[in-house]
Amino acid sequence: MAGLGETSYTLADIAAQLGGDVLGDPQTRVSRVAPLVSAAEGEITFLANPKFRSQLANCKASAVILRQDAADEFSGARIVTGNPYAYYARVTALLNPQSVGFNGVHASAVLESAVPASVAIGPNVVIGHGVTLGENVAIHAGCVIGDGVCIGDGSVLYPNVVVYYGCRIGHGCILHSGAVIGADGFGFAPDGQSWVKIPQIGGVVIGNDVEIGANTTVDRGALEDTVVGDGCKIDNLVHVGHNCRIGANSVLAGCTGVAGSTVFGEHCIVGGAGMISGHLNIVGDTTISGGSTVMKSIMKPGVYTSVQPLDTHEDWLRNASHIRRLAKLADRVAELEKKLK
Repeated sequence: MAGLGETSYTLADIAAQLGGDVLGDPQTRVSRVAPLVSAAEGEITFLANPKFRSQLANCKASAVILRQDAADEFSGARIVTGNPYAYYARVTALLNPQSVGFNGVHASAVLESAVPASVAIGPNVVIGHGVTLGENVAIHAGCVIGDGVCIGDGSVLYPNVVVYYGCRIGHGCILHSGAVIGADGFGFAPDGQSWVKIPQIGGVVIGNDVEIGANTTVDRGALEDTVVGDGCKIDNLVHVGHNCRIGANSVLAGCTGVAGSTVFGEHCIVGGAGMISGHLNIVGDTTISGGSTVMKSIMKPGVYTSVQPLDTHEDWLRNASHIRRLAKLADRVAELEKKLK
């Protein structure tokens, strides 16, 4: 799907669709979105971070999206809204309508199920038995959709996505190239020196309006389904283990790993390379800083960080050696406290 470009709207048109208050000439027409520092005539920009407020004085954009408290600092046309960043995202989508780039079913596709006439299916796609596709689903080249899969209206699968049997994907979802939904979870029972594979007979349920990044994997459950809630956004190279439940509108940044059976509440945020151990409960509205390791449940909302600041290698070694001796030091302090008492 590529932006078609050069779609133009007046500010009145934009406000009619997206809301907000227009100050200045409502017939001002824009066709592109640009950064605040370089925007020119015919372009619309935005001010979301107050530290860039001084750039409004020299801004050459035809219009600016900003909050009420900055509305008087730009003399041209502007749209006033409570959340300029989110408004900018919606304007960008409005000015760059997406097109699948192909339609119908490619001759090389292999279909074992009937599909609606509105779907677009690219070259070398394989669709198994008992698959249900909603209206206007787009499946790009090389995707494999297993038996019994359900995909909701308007969802898009980019090239080489694999959805294993029995998984369910909601409407309005985006799965980027290389994503794998429903591979076996990592389940093995020890038997002496060997391991016995535990059949993974659950599935994966992905809610509505979910986006899953390139080469991200969401494993199927062992007995129950792995669940990704409505509105979740999962970045590239993320692993979600079997039986996890990711609460609605949560965000997992790139290279995050979530071990099996961990449950997130709604609106959690995990920064890049966050490592989350298994069988934990993470309460809603929790933010975990990038690079942090979470080894126990979090029952109080807030921001949590476990990353040591960067240091020279020599100082890091010295500090690490001190940390390794902290337990013995704590024991010695406890003994001294006893003697003092």
